[in-house]
Amino acid sequence: MSSGSATGGKLVGGFLAGLKVVQYLVAAEAPVGVSKVARDLKISPSTCFNLLKTLVHVNLAEFDPLEKTYTAGFGILELSKGLLDKEDFVRFVRPRMQRIASAHRVTCTLWRKLGADRTILVDRADIAAAVRVHMSVGQRLPLFIGALGRCFAAHTTLPREEVRREFDLLRWDNRPEFSHWWKEVQAIKNRGYAIDQDAFVRGITTVAAPIVQNERQVEFVISAIGFTGQFNLDSVAALGEELRDEAARLAVGYNGADDAD
Repeated sequence: MSSGSATGGKLVGGFLAGLKVVQYLVAAEAPVGVSKVARDLKISPSTCFNLLKTLVHVNLAEFDPLEKTYTAGFGILELSKGLLDKEDFVRFVRPRMQRIASAHRVTCTLWRKLGADRTILVDRADIAAAVRVHMSVGQRLPLFIGALGRCFAAHTTLPREEVRREFDLLRWDNRPEFSHWWKEVQAIKNRGYAIDQDAFVRGITTVAAPIVQNERQVEFVISAIGFTGQFNLDSVAALGEELRDEAARLAVGYNGADDAD
């Protein structure tokens, strides 16, 4: 398939088909399989498979071997660095949140710093389960509460005593000692993720990882929420490590969006 261009040359059909697949993956709100992509774009499954395989090879798509699904790759963010705005970034994060939610049977959330002392839920990915932790987009929380709050605290420019004053105002179901909480905050810089188990809300465990700017500041935190009874030490660690690694990759796109401000 080819046709004349405005300059008299020929358009490369295979390249155009690949771009359509890339555009489709960027717009998808959840990971998708070959059959759905082929059906929606009206191309043969074999052609679609080969296009997706090629896109994975050049980092413009990612393949989940367990779920047999694809998402837009981080190479897209690298190509578009400086052109993305924050809303584009949130949309790009969504299928990754859905993948984590499905893999770990949790609710995955994306939080954004709002002013000096609050954070707001800007997106979430749920699981198809009769009982799950539900949070509403637009919900606001104090900046330093829970696992996500530890992430924000780890990258704040406030002095320790000012953080202590903010901490003392927080409402917890099971308030941690500040000295212990502060050690956990400092550990995030090396470990890359935070855990809150039954402290903010009894019966609830949250794990979170900061998406760090070039200036070492944090505006977004990605978090996962589940019932404490569904976790053990190994599963919490596995979830934390996946969130940390995802946050590190997302930082590439985040910093590209930040450069565009």
